[in-house]
Amino acid sequence: MRSSNPALMSNAFSGFGLVSESNTMTVKGTINKTAILLLLVLLPAAWTWRLFFQAGGNIAAVQTWMMIGLFGGLGFSIATIFKRNWAPITAPLYAVMQGLFLGSLSAMFEASYPGLVIQAVSLSMATLLIMLVAYQSGWVRATDNFKLGVFAATGGIAVVYFVAMIMGFFGVNVPFITGSSWFSIGFSVFVVVIAALNFIIDFDFIEQGARGAVPKYMEWYGAFALMVTLIWLYVEILRLLAKLNDRK
Repeated sequence: MRSSNPALMSNAFSGFGLVSESNTMTVKGTINKTAILLLLVLLPAAWTWRLFFQAGGNIAAVQTWMMIGLFGGLGFSIATIFKRNWAPITAPLYAVMQGLFLGSLSAMFEASYPGLVIQAVSLSMATLLIMLVAYQSGWVRATDNFKLGVFAATGGIAVVYFVAMIMGFFGVNVPFITGSSWFSIGFSVFVVVIAALNFIIDFDFIEQGARGAVPKYMEWYGAFALMVTLIWLYVEILRLLAKLNDRK
């Protein structure tokens, strides 16, 4: 099975021996762990948000925390992916780091576009619920072709962003990523759709993991995977809404 989410690689639920029934991963347990991770994102996010506005919107007040969150989150995500049994520790630490980053980033967007953040949060949670309903009802199925298409699209987006980042080091901006043209907005809509479709693959993967009698700590791993997708979706919706506001 293949997933476009790097946390849900094809071997994510493989290589386990026999596990007792009372110590296996469940869907309910994964949902509970996801709620915990979401709380661990929100608390530091609220702190850096407040710090930013208490400083009168001075970026310097949160810049260090933002970088710590960005690179700390990257480090803990890599550790979680390659050491799945560390997930009960590294997944919560990843959530805290992402909270520091997202709180700072959100505050900056809010300062430039008042009311934007609550719109982005609402749209992100609504998208998650819609995708869950679509998956549970069977309206959208995680077939092999579906997974392959989403995987290819996600990989393509990652390559585009990587190239844009490298070009940015040389002072070259990519207009359809950073600009507010209709083409740029269309690109952002495409990215948001692909991010949303990743939820279908994540739900399917976690459900199969629960049926596969894998160790209990994989609940943390599955919750971590969902948070990776949710955070990506939220950031992309923020960018899209900002572009639409620039068109007004």
